[in-house]
Amino acid sequence: MSRTGTIIMKRKEHLQIERKSEVLQRIGLSRSTLHSKIQKGLWCPPIPLGARAVGFIEHETDELIAAHINGYSLDQLRELVSKLVLERAVLLEGEL
Repeated sequence: MSRTGTIIMKRKEHLQIERKSEVLQRIGLSRSTLHSKIQKGLWCPPIPLGARAVGFIEHETDELIAAHINGYSLDQLRELVSKLVLERAVLLEGEL
C-alpha cells in the first residue's frame, strides 16, 4: 500500500467531526473570517450534518492550523485545502 493509502486508512479509522462553534473556538477567528477563508479556498468547506447544521473534519482542521503555524503562503494553503478535499472524497468513496 502506498504512503497516501496508509494515511487515508489511518484517517478513516479516526474520523471525527467538529461543529463549527468548536472550530471557531480552536482557531480564534470570527464566523465571517472563516467563511471568507472557505470562499477563497484557504480553508476546507464544511460538511452538512442536517438541515441547519454543518461540521468540519477534525484532521483537516488540525492540518490547516499546523500549516498556519508553519507560515504557509496563500498558494500553499490553497494546495493543502485541495489535497484535503480530494482526500475527503477518497475517504468517503468506500462509504457509499
